[in-house]
Amino acid sequence: MRIAIVKLSAMGDIVHAMIVLQFIKKFNDKISIDWFVEERFENLLKFNPNINKLHLVNFKDARKNKSILAVLRDLYKLRNHDIYDLVIDMQGLLKSAIISKLLPSKQIIGFDKFSSRERIASNFYKRSFNCPYETNVILRNLALIEFALGFIVEKQEIYNKLPFMYSNAKDLGFNLKKSKKNILLIPGASHPSKRYPAESFAKLVHLLDANYHIIWGSTEEELLAKEIKNRAPNVEICPKLSIEELIYLISKLDLVIGPDTGPTHIAWALNIPSIALYGATPGYRNSLETQFNKIIESDSIVNPNKIDKNDYSIKNIEVENIVSKARVLLTLGN
Repeated sequence: MRIAIVKLSAMGDIVHAMIVLQFIKKFNDKISIDWFVEERFENLLKFNPNINKLHLVNFKDARKNKSILAVLRDLYKLRNHDIYDLVIDMQGLLKSAIISKLLPSKQIIGFDKFSSRERIASNFYKRSFNCPYETNVILRNLALIEFALGFIVEKQEIYNKLPFMYSNAKDLGFNLKKSKKNILLIPGASHPSKRYPAESFAKLVHLLDANYHIIWGSTEEELLAKEIKNRAPNVEICPKLSIEELIYLISKLDLVIGPDTGPTHIAWALNIPSIALYGATPGYRNSLETQFNKIIESDSIVNPNKIDKNDYSIKNIEVENIVSKARVLLTLGN
């Protein structure tokens, strides 16, 4: 059986979707899996042994250069390739539905119009699946695959999952210590309302003795990292990391603390202890708590279908609450 998964972006969403791979192979290791993803996220998936072939699209540059037709022409060439038994659109957007429709296949499956962010996408599928959008995203992704392939994943199997992020990066000389716990702080996120304040991160550093590292991915995030270091000089700011280097670093840590963003979710995927902080976005939907992965949400009432980017309630999460959970997680890691 030959299937194609279409999940184009973004980093955290792709990580949430990748969990399905090991369970597809557990169900039937003879299934051949291709994955379609935007080029900038190639290295999230590149080294995953459960993917037979990775296909790259470049919608971001296409929009910038007004050349979406060129992307579609490239995808249309795939119609001359072998037919997929099944194409599964895990994105639920118009662009992913169009790609799914262009692929040569016997059947296309995706979320129905009541379950997708863009209802029009469901018109491109032969079979559609109903799963409320507000359902936990990890359980939702698995439910779609269960529907498509006809098997069931028990929740305990999810808790016992194998780490599913892979990298061929080498140690860049990260100053990781054996005498102290190594903690990663993530000040950045896709929108300011999702970010935990720099001064609160600095307070955390002063309250919990550990070897701290900070990552950043943009000039704005680098400034946030420097603000934390100005307030807590003993933290170490990492150089700008590639996706492969980020995966490698997180795999070596004792704890990751960050908002609703890709690197925080990578920790979950790697079975590395983490604390995910939520304000404007729904923690109950975007993370799945385990023994080693915890969520702290603000008191804000969040609508998962319409995020309020003026909701800065994440800043109200008490540092002491984070420290308390961190101490427990660091003890479990012994």
